[in-house]
Amino acid sequence: MGALVLAEGAVFAPPGAESFELPALFGNVTKPMLLVVLSVVIIATYFLLATRKLQVVPGKGQFVAESIYDFSRNNIAREQIGSKDFKRYVPLVFSLFTFVLVNNLYGIIPLLQFPTMARFGFPVALAVLVVYPVYHYAGFKKHGFAGYFKKELAPPGVPKAVLPLFSLIEFAEKFFLNPLTLAIRVFAAMFAGHLILAVFTLGGTFLLTETSSWALKPVSLVAWIFAIGMTFLEAFIQVLQAYIFALLSAGYIGAALASEH
Repeated sequence: MGALVLAEGAVFAPPGAESFELPALFGNVTKPMLLVVLSVVIIATYFLLATRKLQVVPGKGQFVAESIYDFSRNNIAREQIGSKDFKRYVPLVFSLFTFVLVNNLYGIIPLLQFPTMARFGFPVALAVLVVYPVYHYAGFKKHGFAGYFKKELAPPGVPKAVLPLFSLIEFAEKFFLNPLTLAIRVFAAMFAGHLILAVFTLGGTFLLTETSSWALKPVSLVAWIFAIGMTFLEAFIQVLQAYIFALLSAGYIGAALASEH
């Protein structure tokens, strides 16, 4: 990205991909690593405290905890996997949704201000090491090794003339592209959102503090207004991306368990 050079010589270097390369805090431990561990502590502590003394008429903490669980259970797992098989996968779907949600929301929390899913390794690890083996294991367990491959790569009704090409495309999609695209969705959204907020915030600060032109200083207010508006939009996207990640994960499991392609 280029630098903005003003008439009086001040130079604004906009944030880029290097802004996501954070130095180690101690040893080889970086801020995103600590935030990931902190997210697990936050989630576990909150739900343990909120459900410690369950009541028929829930308090605010219990109500929020039950609402998140109910949403993960009924609106994601049941809808995508089916009422027959969904129950055993509810803990996974619930964990994925809350984990991605908290790590996304870090991006708009003061002082923290870094969505850990903007580091590609984290969503890739979730997709490849968690979701990928679970949904294929579910398919192999239900249909058998040969039966699962046949269901996915050679379903009934596919003309024999196009079956080789169809099978190749399905194999690439099911065994390579699905986990990759699952990770890219949340990564790209968090990366872009964090970068846009940084540009507006740092740009506004630059115009206010580094320029001597009074004609340009009011523009900093416009930049900050945009930054505030984008923060609310980013919060919505952060929640939406957590939902999409859990929804697609449950959808892959449901597709693997389905009797038909």
